[in-house]
Amino acid sequence: MSPEMDAAAAPKNRPSQSPAPSSATLKRLKNHIGVLSTTALKYLDQQLPWYRSLAPNERAALGLIAQKGISTFVSWYEDPSSTPSWVVTDVFGAAPTELTRSISLQKALGLLRTIVEVVESQVPDIAPEAEQAALREAVLRYSREVAFAAADVYARAAETRGAWDSRLEAHVVDAVLHGEAHDSLASRIAAIGWKSQKNIRILVGTTPSSNAATFVSALRRMAIRYSRDSLVGVLGDRSVLMLSDTKFDEADLSRLTRFFGPGPVVYSPLAPTVKEMHQAAASAVAGFSAAKAWPQAPNPIGADDLWPERACNGDELARTALIEQVYRPLQQASNGLAETLSSYLALGHSLEGTARELFVHANTVRYRLKRVSEVTGWDPLVPRDAFVLQTALLFGRLHESNL
Repeated sequence: MSPEMDAAAAPKNRPSQSPAPSSATLKRLKNHIGVLSTTALKYLDQQLPWYRSLAPNERAALGLIAQKGISTFVSWYEDPSSTPSWVVTDVFGAAPTELTRSISLQKALGLLRTIVEVVESQVPDIAPEAEQAALREAVLRYSREVAFAAADVYARAAETRGAWDSRLEAHVVDAVLHGEAHDSLASRIAAIGWKSQKNIRILVGTTPSSNAATFVSALRRMAIRYSRDSLVGVLGDRSVLMLSDTKFDEADLSRLTRFFGPGPVVYSPLAPTVKEMHQAAASAVAGFSAAKAWPQAPNPIGADDLWPERACNGDELARTALIEQVYRPLQQASNGLAETLSSYLALGHSLEGTARELFVHANTVRYRLKRVSEVTGWDPLVPRDAFVLQTALLFGRLHESNL
């Protein structure tokens, strides 16, 4: 077989074997480490404006990485047969945290290109003409390994930050649910990057059985379209979504329900500020726990629409709301509204029966029931509203009998 055929039959992806550097070149390269490092740092300061704007400690961290990279290249060039798998530890092990905090990956790769240019510019002073091509090739191969290492460092740092952010969000959700002191809660919320801390709404639903990380990211992407800030906490089979400065009304919350698992999604009343977040969250959680008692409830459902179920389930907030916002306004109103309502409910919602019971005209009953709706916000002619009103009468009477 001819040499030409041998060459054609050789694997096309076989790496070219570069000649080993001479001892004289290696010696000059080692002697130039200091010069290369100094030149690289000066070049960075001249060519990269963002490098000059860094804090002194950040510049020192990047300078340490640049110097370590050059000295590691010399060691690798001396033994090119070794696999540079130690690049991450040897080059970026000096200050990986400082690197990812100081500059973006794009800037890190720009810094790498600058250092490669500096080393390439010094090649004629280091190696004889016969070895210059091999040295330049080695610089490019090494820079490729460093670029992959940099990408790996940033990927791991992003993964760590993501995990840390998730834990921090979970701590904030837990603090809200347990009513942590306002000052502490405000600082926690600020730490996760919330810019707006007003008009906060909280949603509680089931966690889907699919991947939790996918669910959280998808829910956050949708939520951020309709609110200034969002926060998601996964608490086992229950998930909590907190929205601040929402840009849509209660009817549009249905756009978020499809991201939760099967079952009801309960939303809280608006909390004007962080100070009221705990009560709003408590209402949503209590509503979620009691929602199963109303199978026909719309989805999503407001926590305030579940006052009867919540009160029967032992929620003191709902009991207080029924007494203060429904029962007492009826008691304080004139024209016997509470008596008329009680008779109307007891007689099977019969206008004529109520009129006979109270010795008044049916139109008077209609007028008083209309006043009940105006005073309480719940219409006794609507079956669900009538149930809320009847529950308010029940807990109101029990409360008064215990005084």
